[in-house]
Amino acid sequence: MGRSLMQTDHRTPEGPTPEGPSTVADAPPDNWVDRHAPPDWRPWLRLSRADRPIGTWLLLLPCWWGIGLAMIADGPEWRDLWIAVACGVGAVLMRGAGCTWNDITDRDIDDKVARTRSRPIPSGQVTVRGALVWLVAQSLAGFAILLTLGGAAIALGVASLALVAIYPFAKRFTWWPQVFLGLAFNWGVLLAWAAHMGNLAPAPVLAYLSGIAWTIFYDTIYAHQDAEDDALIGVKSTARLFGRDTPRWLAGFAAASVLLLGLAVMAAAPAGLGLTLGLLGVAGFAAHLAWQLWRFDMTDSAGCLRLFRSNRDAGLVVALFLALAGLV
Repeated sequence: MGRSLMQTDHRTPEGPTPEGPSTVADAPPDNWVDRHAPPDWRPWLRLSRADRPIGTWLLLLPCWWGIGLAMIADGPEWRDLWIAVACGVGAVLMRGAGCTWNDITDRDIDDKVARTRSRPIPSGQVTVRGALVWLVAQSLAGFAILLTLGGAAIALGVASLALVAIYPFAKRFTWWPQVFLGLAFNWGVLLAWAAHMGNLAPAPVLAYLSGIAWTIFYDTIYAHQDAEDDALIGVKSTARLFGRDTPRWLAGFAAASVLLLGLAVMAAAPAGLGLTLGLLGVAGFAAHLAWQLWRFDMTDSAGCLRLFRSNRDAGLVVALFLALAGLV
């Protein structure tokens, strides 16, 4: 069964305690923030989802796909090492900024949902003004990293801010907020390719479309945790839209993602060992998505969360084989 709005609240009848809850309900148990971060820093790190690194991985991996595709098409350069590191640091910062913005805009919704009411803003650990300052600080640090990646990447990075700004509102006006998440989360394919090549080409665009389909796939699985609560408060999602037909829709988006990613590899490497290695990565990706479909049970919230998190491994398979293909 999904979550219930009647689950125990973390707040007292008079309102949130100054300290707030000791953990966030949907954070992994024994995460590093709860175990090792200084207590004063924990609310801010939780606001950035540092206690839940899967989102950072899912933002970073498309960037690494873009680097791998550029290496296949143009050959590796020493600068690619910095692009990979910069994308890693940038993913941490910009995912944190995006989550902060999301929690600012969703503070009234999060307060009504059992899984999210323990987050820093609705639980009273962080004020909205403090969250805005934290948002600006993370964004400026991310912009400083972006400035090292060249003019084309800078332009693409600035353009992505519109998608980041719109995404939290998508679930209010469309049944397809996962599309907006995909548009934002996979922008790194284009940015990383441009950081290496200085332009865009069919290969990263195809990989970008593949990533959007992949995001709809994994975030629909994730959204099934909240389907019951979302229905009660009027929040839209593909999980609610697809309902019992979700497995069929998931299969379609998985197939689209695999096909588009295969075309991206072929556009970057028309022939040779690079093409073979790249397509092996796509095959591994396809196998992982098929495994997720086999294990998917929309009534098992914990299982949906485990499958969602497993997409780190699916994306890493692609990144590893693209890197190998680019180095041969």
